[in-house]
Amino acid sequence: MATEGEPADLVKVLHLLVLSFSWGMQVWVSFIAGFALVRQVSRHTFGLVQSKLFPVYFSCLLGGNVVSLAVYAMYHPKVLLVWQESVQMLLYFVALLAAGLNARWLGPAATAVMFQMREVEKEHGLGEQIGLGSQKEEYAKLREQDPKYRACKGTFARYHGLSSLCNLIGFICTTANLIYTALNLSTI
Repeated sequence: MATEGEPADLVKVLHLLVLSFSWGMQVWVSFIAGFALVRQVSRHTFGLVQSKLFPVYFSCLLGGNVVSLAVYAMYHPKVLLVWQESVQMLLYFVALLAAGLNARWLGPAATAVMFQMREVEKEHGLGEQIGLGSQKEEYAKLREQDPKYRACKGTFARYHGLSSLCNLIGFICTTANLIYTALNLSTI
């Protein structure tokens, strides 16, 4: 039975479920689904799938991180935090910030540029081959010959790189929080 100031069992279970859901979703989307899909569909289909999947993924991560941070902050008042709990709270906040950047700025910007690149590639008969590595010479030639495509490619690389970095940072934060929570289950 929870005493005053301690979370009820239902809150503890909710906290663990949300944290586990976020971590599992990050593992699946970041490390498994993309690698499996990229070998099975065309480049443009892969981009279309990502353009539909990522907004849902980033929004779910954002929501999960909001719930995790709110529950943790509610039951761990700032004045009573030990340094490990302060670090965990910071990790929840960083994960929330990373998911927010991806959901509201980096993801949509990368998708918009990806669709611009897709149009140029279609004009040159590219993008319908299976796998991202095929027709490397044709893509290199297109980059050299078309300044619009080159600019789009550079912009996409920046947004995609920043988005991937935010995703990795969020994953590391969620992993650390999950490990810390597992090692301290009695203090949730």
